[in-house]
Amino acid sequence: MAIIHEAVLRPSKAEALSAWLPSQPWSGVTPGEAVEVVGRFRFDDPAGEVGVETIVVRTGSGRLLHAPLTYRAAPLRGADAFLVTEMDHSVLGRRWVYDATGDSVYADVVRRAIATGGHEAELERADGAGSFDKEATAVGSGAAPSSPTVTAVDTRTEEGETTIATGHGELVVLRVVGSPVPSGETLRATWATGSGVLVVLAD
Repeated sequence: MAIIHEAVLRPSKAEALSAWLPSQPWSGVTPGEAVEVVGRFRFDDPAGEVGVETIVVRTGSGRLLHAPLTYRAAPLRGADAFLVTEMDHSVLGRRWVYDATGDSVYADVVRRAIATGGHEAELERADGAGSFDKEATAVGSGAAPSSPTVTAVDTRTEEGETTIATGHGELVVLRVVGSPVPSGETLRATWATGSGVLVVLAD
């Protein structure tokens, strides 16, 4: 399960992505253009240290973009190129927010979900008062009993695809929702404000 706090974030996730996406050639987002978060889900970090969240945003032109993020309590060594923002969390304090494709924890949990048929985490309230409703769900297509742990990544982006070399095969993250899907096992997702059709986010 993912433990979620009721908190104020500065900047907000939508604000952070609106500022970061124009620097990404695949986004088509222009400086000053607002984006809307339309769906998001979490994965569990087995060590309980890193927040792992997949976010789908809608741009002003109506395109849907896939922007997975990781949240850390300290800078991730060697990942300056993937830093989206530093964020003030009213409960947890300073957080470093990364484009998750440069974070081995993200690659590990997503690769495992794809290989084993895993799914998104339950969203438990930090105060113990139950759970939050999910805004999106995801499921992997594989049926393996386990997946090797990813401890390092080598990431490259070409057009609308980010390829992550994990040491146990490559993970392809589709940045533009609806892009042609590579062959192989996949992670598919759907969200409450969408059509209800499962769409592929990673392979």
